[in-house]
Amino acid sequence: MKSLKATGNQLADSAFQLTVLSREEADTHHQPRFHEKLRGAGFFPLLPVAPAVMQINVGKMCNQVCTHCHVDAGPDRKEIMTRETMQLCLDALAQTDIATVDLTGGAPEMNPDFRWFVEQISWLGRKVLVRCNLTIIVANKKYHDLPEFFKLHGVEVVSSLPCYTAENTDKQRGDGVFEDSIKALKMLNAVGYGQEGSGLVLNLVYNPGGASLPGPQAGLQADYKRALSRDFGIVFNELYAITNLPVSRYLDYLIESGHYAGYMEKLVNAFNPAAAASVMCRDTISVSWDGGLYDCDFNQMLDLHVASPVRHIRDFDAAALGERAIVVNQHCYGCTAGAGSSCGGTVV
Repeated sequence: MKSLKATGNQLADSAFQLTVLSREEADTHHQPRFHEKLRGAGFFPLLPVAPAVMQINVGKMCNQVCTHCHVDAGPDRKEIMTRETMQLCLDALAQTDIATVDLTGGAPEMNPDFRWFVEQISWLGRKVLVRCNLTIIVANKKYHDLPEFFKLHGVEVVSSLPCYTAENTDKQRGDGVFEDSIKALKMLNAVGYGQEGSGLVLNLVYNPGGASLPGPQAGLQADYKRALSRDFGIVFNELYAITNLPVSRYLDYLIESGHYAGYMEKLVNAFNPAAAASVMCRDTISVSWDGGLYDCDFNQMLDLHVASPVRHIRDFDAAALGERAIVVNQHCYGCTAGAGSSCGGTVV
């Protein structure tokens, strides 16, 4: 399987994705504009609070090509953050008291300067969170020491595991992914991750298969803990249930499977004002592989830059960014449906 970009799919173009998301055709049931929903709930314009997280996408290269990926990541994607841009991120961080740096991709570990970057962030005294797809740890022996490296720097590991069964995981992420994920989880457990009292945090991420919304996070977590412990002796800290947003390859799946209109209707009908008040974009700054600034990783993939004169990390100005209004579009229904969704799971 190749990325949308490699196959020339028109959905690789962010402008076309936005056209699909915004058009009001009969099959979309004339869904209301998201900003109208926010206005009715008293949250428009949506305004930021003091940033607590800098989420940095260090590249779109990945060893997997998952069907739900909003980044359209894969082995054929060559967009990689340079050390120069990483240094600009470090310079920006030094100006702030942002406590957490969330490294994502692609597979962030495939960036050649990944380890240097983690070390530098740690030396700044910030918490480092890495979104690891697990299979990268066992994909090549040069990555086998990642659990020890993560432990050395107190990295919080957040790993996607769509299901605790091989069939459902491999269907979403590719043949053999579940088996390799279990191997990687055992390696992380072996150095202390997820173990009570270790201080080494290992959280898992659940994304629903198909065109459904996630079930209650607490119940899913209990199911995962029971099944992974019973079948594989694996332990972890928390499970994050994240709603799939209609962006990139997941948008392509919805359209190709004929579920787009129905899924958008589900999101609209499940709109929750309490979730809208707690969306992650309010306290997050998102940085792209080339240094662009966005309100969140989803806006980044749609090329929806921050609504501010400060649009690149080289010009970072926390005060100026604090005066912006957050950019919203139809995909934002995904973060405000039901119990809400963020990179840290549900929000209400």
